[in-house]
Amino acid sequence: MDLLLILFETGFWAATVRMATPLLFGTLGELICERAGVLNLGIEGIMAAGCMAGWTWVYFGGDLWTGVLFAAFVGACFGLLHAIFTVHLGLSQHVTGLGITMLGAALSSFVFRMLLPNITTPPKIIPFAPVKIPVLSDIPVVGEILFRQSPMTMLALVAVVAVAYVLKKTPAGLALCMTGENPSAVESQGLSVFAIRTTAVVIGSAFMAVGGAFLTLSAFDAFYIGMVNGRGWICIALVVFASWNPGKALVGTLIFAAFDALQMRVQQQTAVALPYQFYLMMPYIFSIVALIVMSRRSAYPKALLVPFRKGER
Repeated sequence: MDLLLILFETGFWAATVRMATPLLFGTLGELICERAGVLNLGIEGIMAAGCMAGWTWVYFGGDLWTGVLFAAFVGACFGLLHAIFTVHLGLSQHVTGLGITMLGAALSSFVFRMLLPNITTPPKIIPFAPVKIPVLSDIPVVGEILFRQSPMTMLALVAVVAVAYVLKKTPAGLALCMTGENPSAVESQGLSVFAIRTTAVVIGSAFMAVGGAFLTLSAFDAFYIGMVNGRGWICIALVVFASWNPGKALVGTLIFAAFDALQMRVQQQTAVALPYQFYLMMPYIFSIVALIVMSRRSAYPKALLVPFRKGER
């Protein structure tokens, strides 16, 4: 086995970008929530609900893009529920988020069993197929890595640019960021902190659900219970790694996905008989090390986890 050969394979990096897609959607969603001052620990359950919602829509006759929209709508509903408890009622963001995770995961499993009670093998759908962007896909190396991907992968890359632009260059984005830093200053400008935080959590949760929908509508062609497999928790860590910056979030998701893709190839090619669990833990170990190094310099939103009560200073 030659690790250097693997790292120089174009197919390896194309797989890395593909595997980073659900993490990228989830990380952007969590980043939007936290920049507004709300920690959303419901991401794992919201991604599971997105998996189920998107797949169900397509399985019962809908098309793929409306399946993505339906998943986003379901995620937004979970986000609204989370916002009601944490933003408007001021309840614990930790407890509420964990409750949303359990609700989303359990509800997804329950709906699947109710709709298909006698199914032993997950039914399949026709997922998104990779597309080639004219001219760009013909660029050596880069074309195969970036421009011969699933439409949802390309959408995720566009979303990074869009979120970064909105947060840095638009009044709405600046208001959202200030809400996570100093909500009293936002209130003094006549803006509603409750409305901004609620909107951020709803939009962020929609992003998370789309990340889940990628798994059933693009990466795989079926839904099965537990398919999110901890990706939501990884997204929370990646937000810290990225220092709440969309550009760095892209880098972080690619690093984790690269380690994940690497362990799969190492398992297939190595001649050393090591337990497969060793390879499975590789991306998590390297990601934890990277997280420790980066988080020491992270500047988190000052009002993160702090409930806002109108009129208080």
